[in-house]
Parts: sequence; structure tokens; C-alpha cells
Amino acid sequence: MPVELETLQEVSTRAPQQNDLFSSPRKRTVILSLLLVLATLALYNPVIHNGFINLDDNLYVTSNPHVQSGLNWKVVKWSFATFDQANWHPLTWLSYALDWQLFKKNAGGHHYVSLLFHAFDVVLLFWLLQSATGFTWRSLMVAALFALHPVNVESVAWISEIKNVISMMFFLLAMLAYGWYARQPSLRRYSLIPLLFGLGLMAKPQIITLPCVLLLWDYWPLGRFGANADQAGPYAKSSFGWLVLEKVPLFLLAALDALMTMLAQRTGMAMRSFNDYSMYARLGNVIVSYARYVGQAFWPFRLSPSYGHPGDSIPVWHVVAAGLFLILVTATVLLRKKPYLVVGWLWFLGTMFPTIGLVQVGDQAMANRYAYIPFIGLFWMATWAISEAAEGWRISPRWLAVPACLSLLTASVLTHRLMLYWHDSEALWDYALTIDPNDFMAHTNRGRILIAENRHDEAIAEFSRAEELHRYPESEVLRFADYEIRHGHAQDAAVRCRRVLQRTQDPHLRTVAWTDLGVSNLALNHLSEAKENFAIALQTDPESPGAFLGMGLLAMRSGDYSGAAQQFSSANRLNPSDLSYFLLAVALEKSGHQAEASAAYKQAQQTSPDMNEVIQLTRQLLP
Repeated sequence: MPVELETLQEVSTRAPQQNDLFSSPRKRTVILSLLLVLATLALYNPVIHNGFINLDDNLYVTSNPHVQSGLNWKVVKWSFATFDQANWHPLTWLSYALDWQLFKKNAGGHHYVSLLFHAFDVVLLFWLLQSATGFTWRSLMVAALFALHPVNVESVAWISEIKNVISMMFFLLAMLAYGWYARQPSLRRYSLIPLLFGLGLMAKPQIITLPCVLLLWDYWPLGRFGANADQAGPYAKSSFGWLVLEKVPLFLLAALDALMTMLAQRTGMAMRSFNDYSMYARLGNVIVSYARYVGQAFWPFRLSPSYGHPGDSIPVWHVVAAGLFLILVTATVLLRKKPYLVVGWLWFLGTMFPTIGLVQVGDQAMANRYAYIPFIGLFWMATWAISEAAEGWRISPRWLAVPACLSLLTASVLTHRLMLYWHDSEALWDYALTIDPNDFMAHTNRGRILIAENRHDEAIAEFSRAEELHRYPESEVLRFADYEIRHGHAQDAAVRCRRVLQRTQDPHLRTVAWTDLGVSNLALNHLSEAKENFAIALQTDPESPGAFLGMGLLAMRSGDYSGAAQQFSSANRLNPSDLSYFLLAVALEKSGHQAEASAAYKQAQQTSPDMNEVIQLTRQLLP
């Protein structure tokens, strides 16, 4: 167990005094932990004045009827069964539901819960590093960098990303439990690790690399490699084979969660194909993004809420330069033969790997939230290297306090400034466009702001600008088409649907495209074309709720209200929505079933975030 230089100086000069705040290691740990919490809460306190952001907050919280029903048994069952928003994270859904039950539309309450989790993560990280390495002040510096670094603003100031801070909590608790187990291995002690790991995976799959991280942890700082029981250190030594074998249950949990995650992403059409992003685009972006992340760790300026994927347009010289940089860093780490450098670098590369983009989900090249765990490896590489260099040059650790405080102060200023941009959606996306005026993701989200302000033509112009800058996957083009249908641009929507049908053979996307084309033709009063479109959609997918809605609308147009009610009921059975319930209510009322119509209308009201929009759309489709 290493002993710090300042501790040796204290022991050699005086005995601990009773009134000394740092007279005992436990008391010192408690005081430093409290200082970390206070610094974190003080810096992030303005976040309570921030609102919800139109990037996922509406889908996860403010417009999600399941979450808004509060924490109850029905929501618990739904949380474990749903792939909503292309994710399987039941614990996160439950946290959203509980927060909504407590705070409703008070965004400040939601934000403060995220902040409290972040503060707890900071303390857990400090305890983990201190208990494993024996270095208090170095561990404190790493935890402080983690607490105050601006790259973590996205994880703390974005309500949807509470999943980041919750999964991190279980990740750190599992690592602490592993240290407890490694001191005296037993089945009882081990059983806590997969339990905590499983809970973390149910919050967010970002911690899927934990089994590999624990193998790194075995190498340094625990020093478990080697079966010689006489080696120094409090942790049980084992062969490499046994160390891998004892993590098999964790690897199995990770594999199961990976399958669930991939299934959820495929179901939600979030996973991009090689037609969307080629192998060159993926590999090139991986190399460049790794290098950019390292730069952001030590020069955290111009951090954006969105980094649009460049696709095949990424310059070859960018890839080559970034690759040479990564090779240089790796060679330096290996040649220095310092365990903390090797483990820190592999921690960064490994924990970032699931989100680096080889499996492309969404249209981002990288994201600040993905650095929440990986940057810890870079932080301790820098902290340990500087501390050891100072010892070699016989520089007192007290002199290191000056640059350490200056770096933390700089990080705090940048964090405070960045947090202000997360105050509301308009401020956030305007800021993103100052960093990159051609940020197609920012244009898309700015269009969503205009939607909320009922400036529909301007919103469609923003979406069109985004499409000029980036070839969106067909699933996103269909979302644009759906919006245009809802706001009176049926002709433009029909053009987008035909474009999708020309580009893809994916059965699900073609079903949606035929359905939306039918709705567009219905709005344009091209009834025969609409009927043909809906029929093709049902041939492609006999259980398409959108196609049943379309057939119901055609039946309404012809005066067959009973037939329309049957079609709307089929749509509700497959995928209940505010629109399908409302149309069912209209059909039932016109066919003389008043009681059933009232019940369907109540369901529509309970389901809908905006009944006025549903009524307006119905008027377009049923003139």
C-alpha cells in the first residue's frame, strides 16, 4: 500500500493532536468528501433555474404519458417491458416517473435530483481511488476534476441524462464492492457485485465494460496478478485465468444487456446501416473522435451539445493525423512502464469504445455525455504523472496546490458558462450554431423550437436546411414527413415519402412510407391513390396501425362509420394513441354509440399532450 509524502512528513515531525482536523485518516476523508460535495453543489446550483430541453426531455418526461402517471405498479411493468425511445433502461424510466410524481413540471426539482446524484458520484470516486491506491490528495484531485470539468455539464444539466449519473453511481458502487471482495474473496461478498452491475445496466448500458475495467483494476492499483500469496498488499492474489473466470457472471450480464440494447435500438430504428454510414466513415470518425476527446479533456473550450457526423466527407488527413497522435500516446504509455498510465489509457479507450461509433446509433459523431466515465482515466494519468514528476524533482507537494487550484478554477468558470447555455432550448441551439453554423442537428432541434411556437413554416425551413447539410436516414426523413402532414404541407410530405420508397427496401420503413404517403394523398383529396397506398402498407405489414387508421379515414369519408370504428379499434389494439382514440370517438358518435364514444374521447384526452393539434389534424383529414 503506497504512503503519501505528506503523510511521512507529518509522522516524522509531530504526533497527531486531538484538535487537528486531519488527525485521523477517517476524519480527513469525511471532511474532504464534504468539501467535494459543497464545491459541486455550489458550482451547479444555478441549474435549478434551467428548464426542460427539447432534446429528449419531451419524449422521456414532459410528453410521456407513462412517466406522467407517476410511480405505480403499472408503470413498473411497462418500464421493464418497453423499448420506448430505442432503449431498455427500466430503472431510468422509474426515476423519471418518481421525479414527475414529486415535482411535476417544476424542472428545477428534476435538475436538482441529477445534481445530487452527480455529487454522490464525485464522493464515491474519491473513496474508490483513495481506498484502492492509498493516495488521498491525488484521489481528491481526480474527483475534483470529475466534479467540476465542463465536459460533464451535459450529464448533469440535461434532465434526460439522469441515466448517466445513476448508472455511474452503480458502476462505482460495484467497483467498491469488488475491492471489498478482493480483500477476502467469498461468494457472499462477490454476490453484491453482479447485483450492483445489473442495476447500473438497467439505468444505462454505458457501464457494460465493467468486467474489463475490473481486470484493469486487478492489475493496478489492486495488484492481484500473480498467485504468490506472500506478495505484499491487502488484496488476494490469483492467476490471470482465475481473475477472468471470476468475472464470467459479469460478462454474461454484459452480453445479455448488449442483446437487449441492440434489440431496442433496432426496434426504435436508431441503429444506422452501412448505407447511412460507410465503414470508412465509421472508422475515420472513431480515430478522429478519440483524439478530439483527449483534446477536450485538457482544453475544454467550444464544447457543443451536438457534433454532427461528417460521414464520408471526413478528410483523410484528419484521420491520419489523429491516428498518429493516438499511436504516439500509446507508445509513450507503454515505454514509460508506469501501471497507472497503462491502466488510465486503457480505461479511457475501453470505456469509450461502446459509444465511439463503430456501431452507429443516431447521427452524432461524438457527445460530451459519453466522456462521463472515460475521462476519469485521463484525469488520473495526468494527476499521478505530475505528482511523481514533482517527487522526482524534489518539489514539495504543497507547491502543486497552486496549479491544481488554478486548473480547477478554470474548469469551474468554463462549467458555469456552459451551464448557462443549457438554460433553455433556444439558448442551447443558438449557442451550438455559433460553434458550427452548419450543424445539421442544431438546425433540426431549432426547428423543433419553432414547432412549439407554432411557427410551422419556419420550422419546415429549418428541417429543409438540415437535410441540405446531411443526408438523414430514412427513419428521420419520415419523421419530417409526418410533421409536414400534421401542419398542412401534404404535398412536401408526399415527396419525402416517395424518396424514402426509392431509397430503401426495409419492410418496416416501407410500411411507414406507404402509410404516410396514403395520409398525404388523403389530405390532398386523392382518395383512390390513398386507398392503394394503405392497401400496399397492409400487404407489407398486416398489423400496421397507421394503415388501419388510413382505412378508417377512407371509410369515414364514404360514410361507413361502423366500418371506420372497426378499423380505428384495430389501430388502437396494435398501438393506442391520442389520434386513434379521438377518431374512434368520432366514428362511434356518428354511428350512434354515444357511451362508447365518450369513453374513447376520455382515453384520447388522457393520452394526448396536445388535443388541439389532434383536432386540427382530424379536420385536415376529414374536411
